[in-house]
Amino acid sequence: MAEITAEQVLEALKQIKDPEKDQNIVDLGMVSGLQLKDGHVAFGIEVDPERGPQLEPLRKAAEDIVHALPGVLTVTAVLTAEREAAPEPQAPAGPPPGPPPGGPDQQQATFQKMDLLGIDAVVAVASGKGGVGKSTTAVNLALAMAADGKRVGLLDADIYGPSIPRMLGIKEKPTQTASGMIAPLENYGIKCMSIGFLVEEETAMIWRGPMATGALEQLFKDVAWGELDCLVIDLPPGTGDIHLTMAQRVPLSGAIIVSTPQDIALADARKGLSMFAKVEIPVLGLIENMSYFHCPHCGERTDIFSHGGAKTEADKLGMDFLGEIPLDIVIRETSDSGHPIVASDPESEHTKKYLEIAGKIWAKI
Repeated sequence: MAEITAEQVLEALKQIKDPEKDQNIVDLGMVSGLQLKDGHVAFGIEVDPERGPQLEPLRKAAEDIVHALPGVLTVTAVLTAEREAAPEPQAPAGPPPGPPPGGPDQQQATFQKMDLLGIDAVVAVASGKGGVGKSTTAVNLALAMAADGKRVGLLDADIYGPSIPRMLGIKEKPTQTASGMIAPLENYGIKCMSIGFLVEEETAMIWRGPMATGALEQLFKDVAWGELDCLVIDLPPGTGDIHLTMAQRVPLSGAIIVSTPQDIALADARKGLSMFAKVEIPVLGLIENMSYFHCPHCGERTDIFSHGGAKTEADKLGMDFLGEIPLDIVIRETSDSGHPIVASDPESEHTKKYLEIAGKIWAKI
């Protein structure tokens, strides 16, 4: 079967008209971020923020018409809204105005949480900065929970740098269920979904915040996760739109912060802690990754990035320190090769550390 092309998708979408403007959404420039990979199609439809709720039928129609094309397996279409910045108001003469009517609860926007039927707990793994081994930690913690008999799913929410498919050694492509949902892929006893399955690995993702967060919502709602004891989410580093959307829309049971011991990483970790506190998501604890290095030849221990900083920070903030993971080439090699250490060497000392930390997390949720 011939590969679906962008031209075919856009031609099909020309059949979808904006009901108010009586022109098709392609000619109006509403289609953005089109991505194609092995029969999987994703795109955004840019709309005015005020019109978002009533244009859900348009989004569904666009999804259906593309799905009907030969060679298309799955379609993810999301509504995105770009709001122009309002001009700065001029300060009126006279005394400053009083507070707006209503209490803080009335002044703050409310968001409806998604109903994730069949998923008992959702845990986010986060870090204030990149390069601290967050994804490696998320994969091995998910595998450790599964090794303890839990039904586990792993969602790769790092939309700009998805790495979970490679770490789990998954090379297959997602398929569609009879009900039209996307079937998650499985390896080592856990279910997995990633935007990396739906776009080419070398493709630069230039989706703006609304499209990125919209795509992630689709991965929650349109994936047939089934019955899970825990869904682990590997968040991108930092504290951006995706983190805020997850906090507002996903019923998170809690978050885990991964950091290395040095001051610069801990400073960024504090930002993550602050963000979760502001959106009232409990932080289950801190993990110190790359905590120390044991030379495999002489056995000497070296604290390359200092040591104990995360535990000290956790004590200072009055939260739990979940444990420390060493800097070891074996952990890196097993992750890069698609054979994570918890699965490939279940009796190793490193695996025991992940199992211990996963046990602490499970006790909390």
